[in-house]
Amino acid sequence: MAEALGVNLIQFAFYLINFLILVGLLTKFLYKPFLNLMDTRKQSIRDALDNAELTNRRADEKMENYNRQIAKVEEEGREIIKQAKVQAESQAADIIEDAHAKADAMIISAEKQIERERQKALADMKQQVAMLALLAAEKIVERSIGQVGQDQIVDEIIEQAGTRQWQN
Repeated sequence: MAEALGVNLIQFAFYLINFLILVGLLTKFLYKPFLNLMDTRKQSIRDALDNAELTNRRADEKMENYNRQIAKVEEEGREIIKQAKVQAESQAADIIEDAHAKADAMIISAEKQIERERQKALADMKQQVAMLALLAAEKIVERSIGQVGQDQIVDEIIEQAGTRQWQN
């Protein structure tokens, strides 16, 4: 029947064997290496993706770490600024307190100086009033006693002053 169709069975078997050998050779030398190459490429891509994912995770961890460090540094900066403000306010209060103390001391010193000047002015005024009273008394005595009486009084005063000076 195969011969009736014009097909030679031996030749067909030979073609079939050649085809199967060709398929076997192609499978062994082309398809399997191609599959191995594709598997290797697939594994390489998978490894690259895993590596990229790992790198991304590490980058995210580093970013979180940096963000925590930045937040910590910012907090420390705010704390330092807060402490500096407190210290500055304390120093300002100390300076103001010292200034008030110095001002109070200056006021007290000025008041004492004013009191000394007032006492001195009073003493000078008393001395001037005493001198004026003495001059007035001298003029009054001069008019009432005369020159001879004055000379006697002056001599008595000099004599009494001289004896008192030597007694002390």
